[in-house]
Amino acid sequence: MNKIRKGDEVIVLTGRDKGKRGTVSQRVDVDHIVVDGVNVVKKHVKPNPLKGTTGGVVDKTMPIHQSNVAIFNAASGKADRVGIKLLADGKKVRVYKSTGEEIKA
Repeated sequence: MNKIRKGDEVIVLTGRDKGKRGTVSQRVDVDHIVVDGVNVVKKHVKPNPLKGTTGGVVDKTMPIHQSNVAIFNAASGKADRVGIKLLADGKKVRVYKSTGEEIKA
């Protein structure tokens, strides 16, 4: 079970974007995620007349390792760790470690 999923609001813990908040837009692989507005780079793009794209410098959001982000707890206003709790009916749910309340996704 992934502790950080698509649609979660996260806060960056390390790197040049430390302290920024954003929403996870996709999971690239097991360890990397793309967060909106975080790790944005300038990419030089060649024009491609077949696709109808013009060339130039484009802002592109690059993946970031999931260990460098933490889920944002709106109740406390801080970053929080994620735990997994087993319910009575056998389902697994994600919970905030600090408060123990379930994460709504």
